[in-house]
Amino acid sequence: MTEPWQRPQVVAHCRLLADSYFHWTQQPLLPETGDDTQLARALYEAPFVLVSHGTEYDPIFNYANRCAQSLWKLSWEQFTILPSRASAEPIEESRRQELLESAKKQGLIQNYQGTRISSDGRRFYIIDVTLWNVLDHNGQYHGQAAKFDRWEFV
Repeated sequence: MTEPWQRPQVVAHCRLLADSYFHWTQQPLLPETGDDTQLARALYEAPFVLVSHGTEYDPIFNYANRCAQSLWKLSWEQFTILPSRASAEPIEESRRQELLESAKKQGLIQNYQGTRISSDGRRFYIIDVTLWNVLDHNGQYHGQAAKFDRWEFV
């Protein structure tokens, strides 16, 4: 069985995530390797959470690196069928939706904090989250991504 980062569509998506992040922040997600497959592997194994969702009416996660999978206690297969709203407690959903709408208009939100819940019911507080719009080289919107490396269990 191949790892998710080895699949061509995931490799292409990782390039989109990295290029979009650079577009909004002028910073690389990781030091650039020049090779998209190496980038995909490095992002998948990175010591930070990296997730993204698509453009559906009720957006579904389409990427979750190993750190995210571990934190939410979900496999790749489970994560990539999950509506992104399900990663937050119902009480946080309206706040989360406001954040997503604001990010969609601005392109980038930094220093977001909020409570999330894992599949086993454990709550955790995410800190210093960067949320950005995922765009291709033509400026077409492909969804949103988030990155963070700090969280506290509550």
